[in-house]
Amino acid sequence: MTLKNKKILIIVGGGIAAYKALDLIRLLKKNNVIIKTILTKSGREFVTPLSITTLTKSKTFEDMFDKNSEAEIDHISLSRWADLIIVLPTTANFMTKLSLGKAEDLATTVLLASNKDILLVPAMNVRMWLHKATQKNLNILQDYGYHFIGPEKGEMACGEYGEGKMSSPRQIFVYLKNYFHQKNLVKNKNLKALITTGPTREYLDPVRYISNESSGKQGYELALALKRLGVKTKLITGPTNLTHGNDLKIKKIISAKEMMDEVKKSLPVDIAICAAAVSDFKPIRKSKTKIKRKNFNEKNITLEKNPDILDYLSKNNKARPGVVVGFSAETENVIHNSITKIKEKHCDLIIANDVSRKSFGFNSDYNKVSIIDKNGKIKFIPKNKKSYIANIIAKIILDKLLVNDKNFN
Repeated sequence: MTLKNKKILIIVGGGIAAYKALDLIRLLKKNNVIIKTILTKSGREFVTPLSITTLTKSKTFEDMFDKNSEAEIDHISLSRWADLIIVLPTTANFMTKLSLGKAEDLATTVLLASNKDILLVPAMNVRMWLHKATQKNLNILQDYGYHFIGPEKGEMACGEYGEGKMSSPRQIFVYLKNYFHQKNLVKNKNLKALITTGPTREYLDPVRYISNESSGKQGYELALALKRLGVKTKLITGPTNLTHGNDLKIKKIISAKEMMDEVKKSLPVDIAICAAAVSDFKPIRKSKTKIKRKNFNEKNITLEKNPDILDYLSKNNKARPGVVVGFSAETENVIHNSITKIKEKHCDLIIANDVSRKSFGFNSDYNKVSIIDKNGKIKFIPKNKKSYIANIIAKIILDKLLVNDKNFN
């Protein structure tokens, strides 16, 4: 994979590791990368604008309000120009600013205004990195969609040893090659995905129905995560209270049959994720009028099974997606029941989650899941935001589709 003509914006932060930005710039320039730089006020204490400009052969940006930028608004134009933005070193203080959404200088304003992927390269003392505040900020930033490389274990400038050393320019270079390689693969393959989410409703009469507590949040976040990775994504959603932006193709349905019909219309796709909590049963007959209490008896309601969408997708020999993912919402024996389900449904991955608790799962912004593949490998993700979990699942799916199971190791 060549990086020729890729446009990278490098933000040089404050920290002794800032000098490594110069080595990275040299390495990228040798590989014909087009580079622009922002030098922060604290970064200026370690490297000079002249040294950066000499290497990049272009202006080094520093000020929020630069009279020499003519009519351009730098914090918008720079972020739109770049294919990727790198912040190195990313200090503990800088992570705090980003987690709070601060826009107090050119660097933080560019990042807040950016519509591109952002790679953070942490470098700090081991105790600072392991501090609960820093780890909390790490989770927040990953939830926001920031990418991270490092830190590594090693000897630091302060003389201590541990996790906190910045990744080397060579390691960052390899990361960039892999990043753009995957981007190109996704783009060239024109990958498509369908995701089902939310509950379905099976009406007994005009006012009563069988349903469940699914909010649709996890499926919605998965759709956003795949779209950010360049996959053309369609979300098929049951009745939810989610507010959908214009950045997704969405089809709203009510019943399991409607969801199945829409899934069939959406094929073929490369990825299918069944995150919806589909009602397993429906009434054989729906009363045209409200069933009165005085007229009710058990014979009024006879149930039958709904179509099994996951089973249909997994066993569809003519139009089976490359990767089929199911969800297993359980209240007991979560792993055992989910392993049984993946064997029965013949899907590639099962996302097992415990829905017996109020603090995560149904109707919560948080989840705690185990990702199980058909070979029995299990990756546990502790309680975190559904958006963060969606980013991990989306990357695993893409790795699987592109024949790379490294995220399970």
